[in-house]
Amino acid sequence: MYSSSLADPPLIREPLHAPVAHLIRGGMIEGIHYGSVVVLDGDGQVQLQIGDIEAAFYPRSAIKPVQAVAMVRAGLPLDGELLSLAAASHSGEERHLAGARRILELAGLTEESLRNVPDLPFDPVVRDAWVREGRAPSRLAQNCSGKHAAMLYVSKLNGWSLDDYLSPEHPLQQAIAEIVEDLTGQRIARVSVDGCGAPLFSISLHGLARGVSRIVSAAPGTPEARVADAMREHAEMASGAGRDVAALMRAVPGLLAKDGFEGVQVAALPDGRAVAVKVSDGANRARVPVAAAGLVRAGVDAGLLGEFAGEALLGGGEPVGCVRPVRALDPVLPFSACA
Repeated sequence: MYSSSLADPPLIREPLHAPVAHLIRGGMIEGIHYGSVVVLDGDGQVQLQIGDIEAAFYPRSAIKPVQAVAMVRAGLPLDGELLSLAAASHSGEERHLAGARRILELAGLTEESLRNVPDLPFDPVVRDAWVREGRAPSRLAQNCSGKHAAMLYVSKLNGWSLDDYLSPEHPLQQAIAEIVEDLTGQRIARVSVDGCGAPLFSISLHGLARGVSRIVSAAPGTPEARVADAMREHAEMASGAGRDVAALMRAVPGLLAKDGFEGVQVAALPDGRAVAVKVSDGANRARVPVAAAGLVRAGVDAGLLGEFAGEALLGGGEPVGCVRPVRALDPVLPFSACA
């Protein structure tokens, strides 16, 4: 455990978000994405903050590395691709479905034991192919099936009940909540339900950055290091082919990155430097450019992050603008650079 004393839970309030990215078209600001950003240095100190990094918020799937650490601490005997899948928001590719089946097989269970919601694959190309083939939504195809399969495996190994493994009162979820507080260093503000049906713990953006920083900087062989190694070495199992988080981990040596619905992104380096982002309107197009700019502010070579600068805005099929992080994040790029 990192500390016997935890900070109070973050306050539940309307977050005081600030501009984090501009939508620029023809040299003018057409729109503004609000949100919050925190950049930690290698000592865990706040190097940069924008917006409200201490208000309670839901980290969504960006908390999955922490959940995976909790499961490893509880006895989950996975490594490599399958451990990466246990922390995944996967695309629904066949390798993801096969991996989730394998975890269930190791537990002596089948897809019928899963309690996540049935869904179509997350990746649009995979989803379209799935629909053309006449395949119905399934629990295996849903992007959290690897996590749910791992939750069942841990529960089976510990002799815990299986039908109610998603209840916040279940021993597994109690263990996960304890590790969420341990790694983030603060008490949980509120417990809700994530899209997949699993308990969702409200922390602060600062706490999320701190938790993932501790995972990446942990000593070799620890549960934290096992999760970080698995996700970095098998980035496509934690996401999918063509996904931006996998590309981000390939581009920056040693980086662990995880996204979450509603505009959440966290990324951390082995020396503890970390960035966490919440885009208030949930916009996906602002999530990665803002996180990439935060990584540059943390000291990552900007040359490694060029492909993550943001998608071009088109007019008549030609680029006429871009999504650009605000100057507090990216003070170098001229305002007119993407006009």
